[in-house]
Amino acid sequence: MALRPKRRPRILTVKSAVYLSPHLIRVTFAGPELEGFPLGHEGANCKLVLPRDGETRADFDAWFAPDGPDKKVHAVRTYTVRAFRPDSLELDIDFVAHGDQGPATRWAQNAAPGSFLGFFGPSQPKMTEFYADWYLVAADLSAMPVAEASLEAMPADAKGVAIFEVPSKEDIREIKAPDGIELHWLIHKNTHVPSTAQAEFVRSMDWPPGTVQTCIAGESSVIRSLREHLHKERKVPRKDTYISGYWKIGLVEDEHQKMKRNEAA
Repeated sequence: MALRPKRRPRILTVKSAVYLSPHLIRVTFAGPELEGFPLGHEGANCKLVLPRDGETRADFDAWFAPDGPDKKVHAVRTYTVRAFRPDSLELDIDFVAHGDQGPATRWAQNAAPGSFLGFFGPSQPKMTEFYADWYLVAADLSAMPVAEASLEAMPADAKGVAIFEVPSKEDIREIKAPDGIELHWLIHKNTHVPSTAQAEFVRSMDWPPGTVQTCIAGESSVIRSLREHLHKERKVPRKDTYISGYWKIGLVEDEHQKMKRNEAA
């Protein structure tokens, strides 16, 4: 039997859904449900509760009542707060468009004004202090929101390198970043095969002197290689690194989260 959440999520309503590139969808939510949303949480994780196919908003809302009508499970997925605009009560969340394999992707690809989902969170942002001599950012499409939010929060005089790995040239787009951040784009067409391009790029870099802070996230095997290089070879202190596996080829999120818990045990 599925357990109901101990608290009710915000039920958010879609204002618009647009493709930023062929494989990235920005869904904008708006409405009074966003009253009181915390400021400064761009880049933070959130949990999205996805309605079942054909489920009405009334039935979705009723499910969260203690005496709701059924016990069927709703899919829950982890995403990132991309932007919140308090004046207009608008919240942006970006979704990778990669076919119909997962419930969140299917939902986003069909999202239209009036679509809805449940929202828990947000957690705390990943980078809250910027004290480094230079910064290293690396992300695939799944981690673009945290990477972009971190770049936008950096001091205007920040220096460093940002590496973005995307499935096609058409996914390359304008990114807001300090002038001192060098932007590099890598193409990895087959996302069903592990990539080595980011790790090779970082290993071949001219390593600037001084303290480096990192914001690195993406596919698990890529992250494992980069983490080993940074911590064991470059001796970068763990306190200066945010580096996290957001997904793993061949695993759905629940399986990936279980794998991460086992590895951390």
